[in-house]
Amino acid sequence: MARENPRWGCIRVKGELAKLGIRVSATKIRNLLRRHGFGPAPRRSGPTWAEFLRNQAHGVLACDFFTVETVWLKTLYVLFFIEAGTRRVHVGGVTANPNSAWVTQQARNISFDLSEHHRSFRFLIRDRDSKYTASFDEVFRSDGTEVIRTPIRAPRANAFAERWVRTVRAECLDWILILGRRHLDGVFRIYVEHYNRARPHRGLALASPLDEAGSSAASSSAEDIRRRDLLGGLIHEYWRAAA
Repeated sequence: MARENPRWGCIRVKGELAKLGIRVSATKIRNLLRRHGFGPAPRRSGPTWAEFLRNQAHGVLACDFFTVETVWLKTLYVLFFIEAGTRRVHVGGVTANPNSAWVTQQARNISFDLSEHHRSFRFLIRDRDSKYTASFDEVFRSDGTEVIRTPIRAPRANAFAERWVRTVRAECLDWILILGRRHLDGVFRIYVEHYNRARPHRGLALASPLDEAGSSAASSSAEDIRRRDLLGGLIHEYWRAAA
């Protein structure tokens, strides 16, 4: 009964059982439900955060900041957006001073870019960083996107963005000495292009977010394989040459 009627509390279950001639106390029902992993109504069968993200992935856009230290010990801030459904990353920008005007302008830029490509999202997930201002949120609300702020000190609530930060550090930024903002901006954009168009993703059955070529017929000749080197040979891309 509890599983089929998630809004029923212990008293309601007790009443329904009484109608069937089963006499049992509400305390016993509560203990039995807890022992079998049922929480209190009405939250008993509500979706977890992970289930919500999976179910709403194609309508979720997430954003986050991360920092990069240059060789001159200057801190730079990177803002990015990632589509939860396709894992496609959008470049926000790189700055040493992420003030309200700059952050709001990046929101306008990404909003305009998404509208040009007829992309719309129901939710925007962000953390509670003070760099996000009311004007930043208002840009997305005006597009019909609901802004969801994650709980305090809960990085897993913005898991897609956090996972991408780990990836870009491990595959790119941890292996390059960054000289300044323009250098980082160039490196960042090259890697994002690679990430979106050529890098296989485990969560996408080893496809790429913008897998335009799709799977091609296999060839027996290794001479048909071509390689492109990016970022001084740090990253290699492979593709099959046209016949």
